Amino acid sequence: MHTLLDLRGNLPVYIHLTDASVHDVKALDTLCIEMGAIYLLDKGYVDFFRLFNHIHKNGAFFVTRAKDNMLYEVVESRGSDPEAGIISDETIKLTGVKPSKCYPEALRMVTYEDFATGKVYRFLTNHLGYEALTIAELYRERWNVELFFKWIKQHLHIKSFYGTSENAVYTQIWIAVCSFLILALAKKKLGLEQSLYTISQTLGFVLFEKVPINQLFNKNQNSVSTDEYPNLFSIN
Repeated sequence: MHTLLDLRGNLPVYIHLTDASVHDVKALDTLCIEMGAIYLLDKGYVDFFRLFNHIHKNGAFFVTRAKDNMLYEVVESRGSDPEAGIISDETIKLTGVKPSKCYPEALRMVTYEDFATGKVYRFLTNHLGYEALTIAELYRERWNVELFFKWIKQHLHIKSFYGTSENAVYTQIWIAVCSFLILALAKKKLGLEQSLYTISQTLGFVLFEKVPINQLFNKNQNSVSTDEYPNLFSIN
């Protein structure tokens, strides 16, 4: 399951289901890149030709972690800020035979130390405008994707599958995703303060009762706006 999450609302805007034999990068070959958007990718997507080049040529940006065996040369040093954890901020060019041909453009590499864990990370990006610390903080937001999967598995009951065929597995996953989006839509549109888990648990007890959701959570039905609901799934 390959998911693109809009971090402004932590909602999936793109989901692609494949079997385990399909590599992560290949699964995103058909991804529609939005100009100006910033894509946060883990190291599994480090493919300068198939994905990074695609993002860069479409006027968008990416932030990811550098692999340990990446070959490069430093073109320019952009300074450091040890107090903020920024060990170095450099402009680099790839020197590996294939990477340098596939992605000849300059890259930015931010080396950052997480004081909480003592770990050092190297972040790659084609965004030259943000502060180095912002690049590191942006990548931290990628954890929301993991939290999304964790929520789906824990609260929408995908700990086990009822069928073993491809159609049965895909159907159960899509039902869970649709349930998540409906809950998120209800929470936003009705202005509910309860968590998605609390809302899902409450609705589970009254599935066959004709009770307005507002009344279940002591909301005044007249306070809900009748304006057309804005698009939840726009990308950065």
